[in-house]
Amino acid sequence: MRADLADLSPVIAATAHWLTRAYPADGGALASALCEAQARQAVTVAAWLRYPTAMDAALVGMAGPGGSARLDWISGADAAEAAADHEESAWRTWVDEVVASWAACLLTDPELADRALAALTEGGHATHAGAEFRRLVAPDERDRQAAVLLRHPDLLAPVAGLHRAQLADCLGPGRALVA
Repeated sequence: MRADLADLSPVIAATAHWLTRAYPADGGALASALCEAQARQAVTVAAWLRYPTAMDAALVGMAGPGGSARLDWISGADAAEAAADHEESAWRTWVDEVVASWAACLLTDPELADRALAALTEGGHATHAGAEFRRLVAPDERDRQAAVLLRHPDLLAPVAGLHRAQLADCLGPGRALVA
């Protein structure tokens, strides 16, 4: 039984929000929307890989994903804001460090993103994955310009490096994902 998107929606929303705040678009409302779409697609793929079953999604929903504290420290993203106003930044408790790291890997490595999407498709997560995740795996020039910081390998390296080995293990040869 696969994890339902709704079960992971708080994690996906918060983690994508963290990524777009840490690596924002520059260029107005359209650029922000395109950047957010790419972050959300990468985070969705990462979350579905990390929590492949409904039971996994339910457990993270009960226990919580851990929050953004380490990510904030590593990236320097909104650290002062997070400390200054806890009520306004309560969403940070739903940020999943592993999902953010895996999403950063997918955003900066097109081959890895293709492999991850193929693993999900084989696992039954997405029936029309190519169309649903086009901005992640086949961004056009406008997408790339909107998310220049979000897709910059050097800028994302500290976050991507946190859990890259786990993602490689998850997508390694002969490893089947539970659907």
